[in-house]
Amino acid sequence: MTNKIINKQPTTVAAVSSKAKAGPLPDDTPAETSVAFASEGYLYFTERDLNRILANLDALRSSVFPQVQTDNELENRKQQHFPSVCLIGLGRCGSNIALDVASLVYSARNFYLNEFNNEEKQSREQEYRPMRWIKRSLHLSQNNSLKPVFLIEPLVMLGDLDKDIEGRIRFSHKGEKSGFLHDYTKMKIMDLSEVHAGGAGNAPILGQYLAKIILNKDTQRFSNAEWKFIHSYLIDSCGIKANQSRLYFYIFSAGGGTGSGMASEFGLAQQYAYMSKTFDTRPVTENEENRGHSFVFEPIFTSGICILPNISDHGVEMSEALHINAGRLLCKYLSEEWDFSYNFDNENSSESSVMHRIRPWNAMMLISNDIMRYAEETDDGDIQHIDVNAMEKYANQYISQQIFNILTAQAVTTDYDENYFRRAGIDIGETIRLDANDLFMSLAGPVAVAYAESVIPANQRDSAEKSKTSDKNGLNIDDLFFRSIDLPHFNKVTQAIEGISLLPIESERYRQTLASYVKNGYNAAELNDLHFFKNCSSVVSIVSLPKDYKLSYMDLNRLKSHLNNLFPNTTLKRYALVIGASANISLTTLIVKSPCLSDDFLTLIVAFIKRCFAKDSYRFDEKLDQAMLDFIRSDEFDEQKVDAMLNEFENPAKILDTNWYAIKPMYEKKYRELIHNKDKFISINDIRLSRDSVKKAIKYLREIYRHKISKTKVISLNNPTVKKSTAAE
Repeated sequence: MTNKIINKQPTTVAAVSSKAKAGPLPDDTPAETSVAFASEGYLYFTERDLNRILANLDALRSSVFPQVQTDNELENRKQQHFPSVCLIGLGRCGSNIALDVASLVYSARNFYLNEFNNEEKQSREQEYRPMRWIKRSLHLSQNNSLKPVFLIEPLVMLGDLDKDIEGRIRFSHKGEKSGFLHDYTKMKIMDLSEVHAGGAGNAPILGQYLAKIILNKDTQRFSNAEWKFIHSYLIDSCGIKANQSRLYFYIFSAGGGTGSGMASEFGLAQQYAYMSKTFDTRPVTENEENRGHSFVFEPIFTSGICILPNISDHGVEMSEALHINAGRLLCKYLSEEWDFSYNFDNENSSESSVMHRIRPWNAMMLISNDIMRYAEETDDGDIQHIDVNAMEKYANQYISQQIFNILTAQAVTTDYDENYFRRAGIDIGETIRLDANDLFMSLAGPVAVAYAESVIPANQRDSAEKSKTSDKNGLNIDDLFFRSIDLPHFNKVTQAIEGISLLPIESERYRQTLASYVKNGYNAAELNDLHFFKNCSSVVSIVSLPKDYKLSYMDLNRLKSHLNNLFPNTTLKRYALVIGASANISLTTLIVKSPCLSDDFLTLIVAFIKRCFAKDSYRFDEKLDQAMLDFIRSDEFDEQKVDAMLNEFENPAKILDTNWYAIKPMYEKKYRELIHNKDKFISINDIRLSRDSVKKAIKYLREIYRHKISKTKVISLNNPTVKKSTAAE
């Protein structure tokens, strides 16, 4: 077996692009004429013919926005814009959550547009918690004049290495809803069964390898005609004028094989295609058909939404494989983030250097399945036993809430029907919006979420002066902020799941620290000493208000004081104010980079390293656990100690209860059969993580562990303590 790894220094994109030719090519076409970016390591196929890309986008657009002929010729010729946001759900867990979001948005829009006709039907539908939350949040079930405007419809892509994904969705309770699958045309299913009809066997390296086959193969060679349309949308056209989508959220479970393996590969392919556009200086030939749709550089923001597995379930010991799989994903991501953000030892501005340092997403939001148990906590502190389906529903609802808030914070007016704002009576000028570039600059690396919401009494909506923090009947901003960072819990009034998405430390210690925080009058001295808060580099806070409620400057200043006290070393704080998107006031805070220092995050990474990298003498005792802490804390990083404890490459056989060496050639044969070009062949060995990947992940952790800022000090030439020299002296 070969011991080369996938991340080799690539050849320059410009050199390859100059050889690229438009038009369909057979898979056995020589590498120098292939339309793929033929670089060592990254062999992702990317369509280079602008006319073909535009044709594929038009085909997708026509299915997303079915043409309705009217008497107005100008209306008929008007081209629909793609939504500014796309959700990509990968694997069973990710596709279920994305489907949930599509279902909820569809229901909200239907109710708004057919308010009176739908009211009776909605009351007959089987209720479940996420639907109750959105109906209450949007005032869908109340016949009053307070109609919030959450009517953004994202494009939703569902993908799974399972030939029956469409059947699974069609026969789910959402699929059986009258008209949903037929009417929600913005949802597309990625049928990838011709490459692989089963799952990835709970092995992320197999999911990653199968994703490479899918993404390295010429889209013209797929029997599924829709794949080339979706590929042109997700990969070929990201950032160009003809594709108006600017935010992409990849939703997946870190503990499985399909989502965990596929998600980062899809993200890397998109980033590679996007980054390559910035270095492609060839003039694009435009004609009347494609004029104005060329590769105009526009910022995009991509984020993984990663569901981490249970770690400390009181009732049952969780499968070790889930922890190892999640640890592999986190280790891989930190390694890529280190290269992209901090590894400038051999920095140069050449495109080959930059293209060598890509990472799958700008940021990765972390949501722990483990902490959803606390939402079922009883009043006396006991945690009820809940089944897997209930746990998944809670996680789905929590994620849906965060997606909703981020979507509304950045939504552009083209995401809405032109009559929405007029009907709701909202002044869009009062909104402080985050665009894709704001998110691009503010969010990077691992991110955690803090969330809470409050109902504003009807008599408080018209006067900001009534909403003092001391008024028991008004908004208590202190309590709202505290609930957002508390352990996850149900808000019985709003039906929302509130709290923090990833616990900074073990739950009982965190509970005690929070109790001390409240007891001392919200003094953050003890709380902000946790690395989760102390080493946070930036925060983004999104405040959502009902349309008739005015947030007082006292409340806003109080909120900013809480943020400043809890996050003492943030370099950047960004705020968004969304008006009319919810009937309640809500607070979402995105906590950047420091979540990688939380107990859960470190536990998962070390579980993977011990099981798949450690030499036999270190696999089962605590020497490696302690060594990892020392590697992060020590002033100098001794890489030789890492070499002494770890093997050079990960061993996938350690998590599979079968013969890895028999499985490997089966999948490599599939690669050769589907991609005939020998120069594009990649061995599974090539995508193993290396010991260098572990070192880079440790270096990233060390960088965040040492993050601090120096407070701005006034510098003056007019210092009264310095006496001027006299002429006599």
